[in-house]
Formats: sequence, C-alpha cells, structure tokens
Amino acid sequence: MNSQRLELLQEYLKNDPDDPFNLYAIATEYRDEAPEKALEYYDKLLNEHPDYLPTYYHAANLYVDLDLRDKAEKVFNKGIELARQQDNKLTLRELQNALDELLFE
Repeated sequence: MNSQRLELLQEYLKNDPDDPFNLYAIATEYRDEAPEKALEYYDKLLNEHPDYLPTYYHAANLYVDLDLRDKAEKVFNKGIELARQQDNKLTLRELQNALDELLFE
C-alpha cells in the first residue's frame, strides 16, 4: 500500500465524495495489505453507488478470498444482472466466469 497515493486518494474523496471512482481507488489500494478496510469501501460502493459496475468483480473476489462464499455469490449475481442491464458484455462474461469458478470449486 502506497501511503502517499492513499493520502492523495483520501483528499480526492474529501473534495468529491459523490464520485464512486474515489471509493473504488481507495478500496483497491487497501486490497492486498488491509483487506478488511478494502471491504468497508467496497461495501460502501455497493450500497451508495449500486450502478458502479467495476465494484462487483473486485468486491466479490475479495469476499471469496475472505472465505465469504455466500456473500461473494450474491455480489457476483447482482453484478451479472447489472452488466446485463448496462449491456456490458465483457464485464458480464468476466463476472459469469468468476461465478462459475466459485460454484464449481
């Protein structure tokens, strides 16, 4: 985790709290070294910005990594539904493949 980058991202969030990318970038920064903290930001994104499609793949995979399989499956399914609504075929395929992998492990 790069503390300088994290400080900058926190400043961006402070200046523009309604931009979901700021939350997404912070969650991504925390992902490897502080997964529980990353999950707080992903959950905030899922609740406050449910149409922000990039969140679903990464949040669900973090749930998988934390052995929260039921939660991961729900997030993958919501993301799949949203990708269909947004007609985003690439993300739909990525989410479906990840869900299939989870279900067949």
